[in-house]
Amino acid sequence: MAQRRETHGEDSDDAPELDDCEDEYGDDAAWDDDDSGLQQDVRCLFCERIFHSPEETFRHCQELHHFNIGQFMSAHGLDFYGYIKFINFVRSVNCTADSLQNIGSAKPWDRDEFFKPVVEDDLLLQYDVENMDCDSGGAPDTNAEPSAHLRLREAESRAQAAEERLANALEELQKMRELAQDFVMNADVGCGSSSSSGAIADLDESEDSAYFSSYGHFSIHEEMLKDAVRTESYRNFIYQNGDIFKDKVVLDVGCGTGILSMFAAKAGAKKVIGVDQSEILYQAMDIIRLNKLEDRISLIKGRIEEIDLPVEKVDIIISEWMGYFLLFESMLDSVIYARDKFLAPGGSVYPDRCTISLVALCDPKKHAGKLAFWDDVYGFSMSCMKKAVLPETVVQVVKPDTVISQPFIIKDLNCLTTTVKELDFSADFSLPITQDGMCTALAGYFDVFFEKDCHTPVAFSTGPECTKTHWKQTVFLLEKPIDIKAGEILAGKIFVRKNRKDPRSLLITLTLDSATQTYIVQ
Repeated sequence: MAQRRETHGEDSDDAPELDDCEDEYGDDAAWDDDDSGLQQDVRCLFCERIFHSPEETFRHCQELHHFNIGQFMSAHGLDFYGYIKFINFVRSVNCTADSLQNIGSAKPWDRDEFFKPVVEDDLLLQYDVENMDCDSGGAPDTNAEPSAHLRLREAESRAQAAEERLANALEELQKMRELAQDFVMNADVGCGSSSSSGAIADLDESEDSAYFSSYGHFSIHEEMLKDAVRTESYRNFIYQNGDIFKDKVVLDVGCGTGILSMFAAKAGAKKVIGVDQSEILYQAMDIIRLNKLEDRISLIKGRIEEIDLPVEKVDIIISEWMGYFLLFESMLDSVIYARDKFLAPGGSVYPDRCTISLVALCDPKKHAGKLAFWDDVYGFSMSCMKKAVLPETVVQVVKPDTVISQPFIIKDLNCLTTTVKELDFSADFSLPITQDGMCTALAGYFDVFFEKDCHTPVAFSTGPECTKTHWKQTVFLLEKPIDIKAGEILAGKIFVRKNRKDPRSLLITLTLDSATQTYIVQ
């Protein structure tokens, strides 16, 4: 929303003469005189009402929204800089006053990005918080000593935040350069290294923040919710097996907008706890209240590995954790952590079983477009680019008529018993060829099953023969296509592991027809 703003220049003719430095910084009246002609509006933190001063705004927040800024600052120990970040956070995420009552020890505004003003020339950012009166909803304490350095402190904080952001950006750029260099030089092509079971815990804060920030964008959740295969499969499983959820305590790991939590509550769950680290959780709080389910659904912001639940154990864990090639993003690690820490004996995890499969493809046109293209680029050879392009997997919808083999399951996961260590694995595979052709690539996909204790089992597939999903298929192009005939067996070996430089991505090594190639899913 555009903000009303009036510009003003220096009024040097009316400025009082200052005899020495003590007068310049000691007489606050000079500042007041300069600002007396300023007419600027202030928008409420939680609605569209406009006021003429921060004091009026804070009084309105207390009277209408029952939010006392002074008491909130005192309860969360906010200093001047914390106050600045808090105001920008509220303006940025458009949360409600009620949702702020659920804030725990983790402060979602405590990030440098919230030093940047959301509303230009926001008078709330220029308010002297040292004069805050906790009992009057934020009105100034008339007995307090006014600060003459407020604008200076604000400018310093902005400059400091800008410097920190620049330093962080340069550091991330250097990391990306190093990763790209290592990758092009075929680092990690060997199969001997494997990531530790605690790989996700080793992610630095900036990498983890970037991952969770990506899920703060509404478009991602819109895409997932509109994926009917995904969302309706979860809904059908929960609604058609309501006896599983009746009077149970349910944990929703990575709850997002809260859709699975609401399904579980509607199916009869006694209590549902949704956990998510991304900013979407504040929208989920509003969604839960809008649907009048706040009496049965509680939401907690944070990493499942770092939070405490309001209950000791839960009966059921539900989660939509699957990524490309099933294991991309490594969110299953978090589900396993939650299972081992919070699931009661005899409890269930859903989905309870998943498989990963491979098929052979014959698509010479796609192969030529990705690799042969570099042989002649406007009359120049760029064939050296093939070594950099080939390891990049392609996530796309595979045409069913390009599939030339039966599928082969390379991994069968039991979500109730599998360990993080077992998510790094190798497997031999044999693909029965169904028609003559040239194998130009292999494609990977996964199937998901809701079976344990179900009267009505539910399953869905992300394979090329089925209705397409937002996961599509993961394609591994072969450097040299293989001529093959119907009835033959295309045998090979696959090794899947977390990328030690970025445990949320995958490194996949394929050995096929005496050739070995490592790919990255990212």
